[in-house]
Amino acid sequence: MADKATITDADLILKLYDLRREAELRKARNWWLGFWPESTDDILKVATALGTQENAWMRQAGGYWELASSLVLHGTLNRDLFLEPSFSGEMFVLFGKIEPFLKELREKTKNPAIFTNVEKLINTSAGGPERLKQTQERMAALRKMAQANKAA
Repeated sequence: MADKATITDADLILKLYDLRREAELRKARNWWLGFWPESTDDILKVATALGTQENAWMRQAGGYWELASSLVLHGTLNRDLFLEPSFSGEMFVLFGKIEPFLKELREKTKNPAIFTNVEKLINTSAGGPERLKQTQERMAALRKMAQANKAA
């Protein structure tokens, strides 16, 4: 078990939550919810479309979770508090969408650092890999239901 969260941790988590409410970041987060890559190329198509709104949203929301994860990895923010599902659930959704393509994405972009903070935080946290797998399974089921509703 990690150290007990402090008032400073609580203040920082509330500041991070408040940042998520910023109008453009909210749009970026909503865009990610509807982004369903089926290949590395789907991700690269957006990642290389510099100047587009989707590219900005991909970088903004991805960068937010990378930054927030780095605060935990460097001991600035309590890990258990950060990993509360009510706070970090969205991070698992976002990472769950790109994780199957991450190795190839890193190779094709020649950038081995893409999403390393989020990946390391999830993989080094108790129950993190299992939570990621469960999130991916839930997302797959939700996507299948949405596709069925769309076809009906």
